[in-house]
Amino acid sequence: MKITKKTEDRLISLIPKFQKVLAIAKARDLNESDTVAVITDVLAEVFGYEKYLEITSEMAIRGTYCDLAVKIGDKIQFLIECKAIGTELKEMHLRQAIGYGSNKGLPWIVLTNGADWQIYRIRFEQPIAWDLVARFDLSIGNPKDEKFIEALFLMTKEGVEKSAREEVYEKNQCVNRFVIGAIIMSDPVVQAIKREVRRFSDGLKIEETEIVALLNEGVLRRDLVEGDEALAAQTKVAKMNKQPPPLRKTAPKQESPKTDSKSISVTDQLLAVAPSVSTEKV
Repeated sequence: MKITKKTEDRLISLIPKFQKVLAIAKARDLNESDTVAVITDVLAEVFGYEKYLEITSEMAIRGTYCDLAVKIGDKIQFLIECKAIGTELKEMHLRQAIGYGSNKGLPWIVLTNGADWQIYRIRFEQPIAWDLVARFDLSIGNPKDEKFIEALFLMTKEGVEKSAREEVYEKNQCVNRFVIGAIIMSDPVVQAIKREVRRFSDGLKIEETEIVALLNEGVLRRDLVEGDEALAAQTKVAKMNKQPPPLRKTAPKQESPKTDSKSISVTDQLLAVAPSVSTEKV
């Protein structure tokens, strides 16, 4: 992806400031409300959104409000579920964020505590599914790390306008271990393996089913050939090769064992009262 020098310079110049802010915030164990204020400053200063026009906390969802939403024009780009800086982000927090997005029909969700940022894309299937597109830690990321800057870019206004997050999402969907596993199991590759094996001995007889069994049982990890993600990848590869989709494997049923039962921002306040806090690594 192409990041303009202007955007890259802004990211690199502001990372140290907010790493210091986040270190102070964590040391003071800021509550969720104050953490949201810091996150709002990150969205405005680092990621380039208009603070009072493009960042809102008034997004109503079924009688409640999500913490923050980012919009460009009239279109919501992200719903952001925020937790206090000292809170470890967990599955229940993610499911809460996914619930907001699915109820509003909005595919892009962010879960963050100010330091840990997780960007998800919802798949509106039955049942609802989702994919982690990118994750970064703003509090410790190295501004000289190209991968870190690329991850930050996905959250920027410029990145959204250039469809950077969609580009990364599509790449993740096409280049991952499940797709590679499915390609290895596909007919063209199995045929190629058969040809190579037969070179070891003239007249050697080996069937495709034997190769598939070896791949399934001893070559590939079980999670690459079983489960929902593996089946989705196999279906995609089968479609590409104009073959019928694979059948879902069902595990034998087992009996369950019986049991008995507008003012000074929070960012500026933190920098003003605790200028001595350092983010240097020891």
